[in-house]
Amino acid sequence: MEALLFNVSGGFLEGIVRGYKAGLLTQNQYNNLTQCETIEDLRTQLSATDYGNFLANEPMPISTSTISEKATQVLVDQFNFLRSNAVEPLSKFLEYMTYAYMIDNIVLVITGTLHGRNVDELLQRCHPLGMFDTLGTLGAATNGEELYHFVLRDTPLANYFRDSVTAADLDDLNIEIIRNTLYKAYLEDFDGFCQTLGGPTADIMHNILSFEADRRAINITINSFGTQLTKEQRAKLFPTIGRLFPEGNNALARADDIDQVRQACEGFSEYRAFFEASSGGGSRANGNGAGGGESTANLLGDLSEELGAAADLEDRFFVHEVHLNKLAFLQQFQYAVFYSYIKLKEQEIRSLTWIAECIAQNARDRIHDFIPIF
Repeated sequence: MEALLFNVSGGFLEGIVRGYKAGLLTQNQYNNLTQCETIEDLRTQLSATDYGNFLANEPMPISTSTISEKATQVLVDQFNFLRSNAVEPLSKFLEYMTYAYMIDNIVLVITGTLHGRNVDELLQRCHPLGMFDTLGTLGAATNGEELYHFVLRDTPLANYFRDSVTAADLDDLNIEIIRNTLYKAYLEDFDGFCQTLGGPTADIMHNILSFEADRRAINITINSFGTQLTKEQRAKLFPTIGRLFPEGNNALARADDIDQVRQACEGFSEYRAFFEASSGGGSRANGNGAGGGESTANLLGDLSEELGAAADLEDRFFVHEVHLNKLAFLQQFQYAVFYSYIKLKEQEIRSLTWIAECIAQNARDRIHDFIPIF
C-alpha cells in the first residue's frame, strides 16, 4: 500500500530532506565551534556550514536567544518549503507534525490570557511551526468558558479538546493536565494515521511515537510527586501506545518515588539504562552521537552528573531520541525521514545554543556538555 502512496512528490521531497540531513553539523564542525573564543568567532565558523550567513545582518553583540531564533527560522523555512510542495498523504503527515507545536502554542496563549498578558507578546513567544491564522483570536476571550469555545471553533485541535477537555478545566491548576491530555490524544491519533500508511513509515513512526509516549509517561509520573495530582488522574494522562503500555504504565500509575519508577522500567532494557548510574568518565561530546560506534547504553552512562537527576534523565531521553531518528534514514521510500530530520535539527539547535551560551558566559568547562548528532 505504501508503495502506491509514495508518489512523485513524496519521492522528490524525500531526496531533498536527505540532502538537508547531509547538512547537519559534523563532529569536526562541533569541535571547531567549541574552540571559538567569542560569539563573533562562532558566527564566522557557522558561516562555513549550511547555516551560511544567517547571522550576517545581526549587529554585535549577538545574544544566544537570537542565534536560537535565527537557526530555528532556517529550519522553519525548510519545513515550509517541503510542506508547500507536498501532496496527500505526505501533506497530511506534515500537518500532523505541526500539531505538537500547536498544542504548546495554545497552552501558552491560554495561560497568558488567564494571567492578563498582552496577546502580541504571547504570539511572539509562540513556535513558528505551531502558528495558525486564528491563534490570536484566543486572546479575545475574557474567561475560561470563552477560551474553550474559541478553541473548539477556531483551531485545528478542536477534536482533541472536544474529546478530552471541558470548559471547567481551563484554569491555572489544570493547564499542565490539559497539555498532557492533548499530547496523549495527539500521539494516539498520529500513530493511528501512520498505521494507515503501512510499510516502513508505520513501523518507524510507531517506534518513535511509542518512545515519545513512554517518555511522557515517565516524566508525568516524576513531575507529579508532591503535587495534588492523584494516581487516578496521573494514569489517565498516559498514552495508550508505547512499550510501557499497559503493564509499565500501570506500575507508573502506582509509583510513589523515583525508585518505583525505576522498577516500572526495569523490564525494558533501553529504559533501564536511563536510570543506571554513570559508569565511566568522558563527556557526551567525546562520542560520535547516539549509535555512532558505541551502544546507546554506554553513551547514556556518560552524561554529566552536574545537571542533577531530572536534567540528567532528560538528556538521556534526548540521546535515545537522536538514536531513533538517525535509524529512520536507514530505509528509503517512507515518510518518517521528514519527522526525524526536524527532530535532529532541533537537537542540533539546542546544542548550538548551548555552545553559544557557554562562550558568552565564559563557561568553557561546560562547553562539551551537549548532544551531537554525529
